[in-house]
Amino acid sequence: MDYLYDGTFEGLLTCIYFHYKLENAAGIYNASSYQQSIVNEYKIIKTDKEKAETVSNAINNKISREAYINVFYCFLSNFENKENIILEFLSFAFKYGKNTMNFFSHEKVLPINEAYIKVSREEHRVLGILRFADIGGILYSRFSPDNDILILITDHFADRYKYEKFIIHDEKRKKAVLYSDGVWEIKENVFIENPEYSKDEKRIQSLWKQYFIDLAIKERKNINLQFQFVPSRYRKNMAEFK
Repeated sequence: MDYLYDGTFEGLLTCIYFHYKLENAAGIYNASSYQQSIVNEYKIIKTDKEKAETVSNAINNKISREAYINVFYCFLSNFENKENIILEFLSFAFKYGKNTMNFFSHEKVLPINEAYIKVSREEHRVLGILRFADIGGILYSRFSPDNDILILITDHFADRYKYEKFIIHDEKRKKAVLYSDGVWEIKENVFIENPEYSKDEKRIQSLWKQYFIDLAIKERKNINLQFQFVPSRYRKNMAEFK
């Protein structure tokens, strides 16, 4: 049985929960890109906050915090089979517990470590080269990283430009982070082609206005499920956690 999820980290953790509690998954796949096998049936798994939290706690407590970070980095990687790399790793790791990361070159551990190294290298490289332009009073930067590192780099720029407003736009994934006054939030489905042109400058201003409307509506009392299981070191300035 293949498990399909919504592409979020907590959705993946929910699949892993059902893998252990319901039925072993033959594989876990993003529903948006899944190609049905003639061999395996599939089941769409609905993201469940409590079940995801159970798995999150199990990884941290029964294996290690390092393992959890590596799993998260692997999820952010562009590895085609990353969900099943994580599934195989956890199957091994729950057996060996806190000693797992000592098996660095083991076939079940090595891919997760390689993903961490790859994502981490791009993260640090981008921190050194990302540049901003002032578009209508808002600092704007765009990039198209190989890996989904937007959430990893934002705190660095939040500390660097703490008194500014800025947008970092991941063009490849059509999403952007918006920062102001010590808090930030990631928006999906963001399309800004030519920020220097007046039309797209207005689009940036409109996006910014909607950001503050959303802040007022949500009041930030409930943590957005999308970021519930993001490792704590990447969420200190996130609007959802204020």
